[in-house]
Amino acid sequence: MLQTTEGVIILSIAGLFAISLIIQLFYYLFFYLRLAWGKVKINENVCEPVSVIICAREEADNLEKFLPLILEQDYPNFEVIVVNDCSEDHTEYVLKNLKLKYPHLKYTTIKKDEKFTHGKKLAQTIGIKSAIHEKLIFTDADCYPTNNQWLKNMAGSYQSKTEIILAYGGYEKASGLLNKFIRYDTFFIALQYFTFARAGIPYMGIGRNLSYLKSLFFKNKGFASHARLLSGDDDLFVNETANSKNTTIVLNADSITRSVPKKRFILWLRQKKRHRTTFTRYKSSHKILLATEPISRMFFYSSFIALLIFQFFPIFILAAFAIRLIIQLLTLYFATQRLQEKDLLLYSPIFDLLFIFTGFMIIFSGKLRNPYVWK
Repeated sequence: MLQTTEGVIILSIAGLFAISLIIQLFYYLFFYLRLAWGKVKINENVCEPVSVIICAREEADNLEKFLPLILEQDYPNFEVIVVNDCSEDHTEYVLKNLKLKYPHLKYTTIKKDEKFTHGKKLAQTIGIKSAIHEKLIFTDADCYPTNNQWLKNMAGSYQSKTEIILAYGGYEKASGLLNKFIRYDTFFIALQYFTFARAGIPYMGIGRNLSYLKSLFFKNKGFASHARLLSGDDDLFVNETANSKNTTIVLNADSITRSVPKKRFILWLRQKKRHRTTFTRYKSSHKILLATEPISRMFFYSSFIALLIFQFFPIFILAAFAIRLIIQLLTLYFATQRLQEKDLLLYSPIFDLLFIFTGFMIIFSGKLRNPYVWK
């Protein structure tokens, strides 16, 4: 009886292993491999005016360092709007000085009100309403384009039916495992939203590098449906408005922006917890697609270890594991090449496992200490 029960358990684990393996291969071969081919056609002769919108709170040093890289873009007609949101540092002074050199810089200031606490969406809405052009391009104060062709690539990616442009906003490279850990998380999220969009299922974008039409914003009534949430000025807006026909992705190296990453794990974890508050508002089909992959990955690794412990056809189990690993590395090789994150490839098998545990930490850890963190 004991042997029979043990056999049923082992066979059940083997079945779980087989199912999770199939699901994993499906995601890599059907979705993630889509980044290996296909080019986004850029209209290099584009000259339609665009408005760049940046919201900033206590970002004086970053604005002084990075804003000139945006203001000096090689593009014939654009304005840059900075919304100074209740900053108490020398942001106003920095913007005033930059305005003297760059007449296409515009800025407005939201005064601090102790009786009224607000998030980034208010600043974003003010920036959008201030824009005089139809095509809006968004980034953050701690972000910078990697060269002066960024605007040309973003604006040139618009096609006849395009209303939304999804682009990559990565983080600066630095020494240390934490830097690679944060960058891999950002890379893998981008891998998902890019390849899902290519499959006709766009579900999110990131505010560090995003573009959409001003008319689309007002047609959607702005952020009205999720105005009370801290996050969602980027991903929830895209989730509500994007479809297979109106969304384009841009993957050119010249379209990438970089940001300053968090220096401490706890700060990154809090940021992830805040971002996760928007997940529950995604469309049901998107939530299922996004949850299935990490759940199947968890079952894949746990059943793999269990079957090795039970010595259940170890050669076949190891071969199946190796097949998944080879496909994973091959897929991520093309993706890291596309997104200029080549050094992350060798770390991917380790992070692939570690992110299962960090996912649980984000889900089951307590509430945010400060629910009004702006960014």
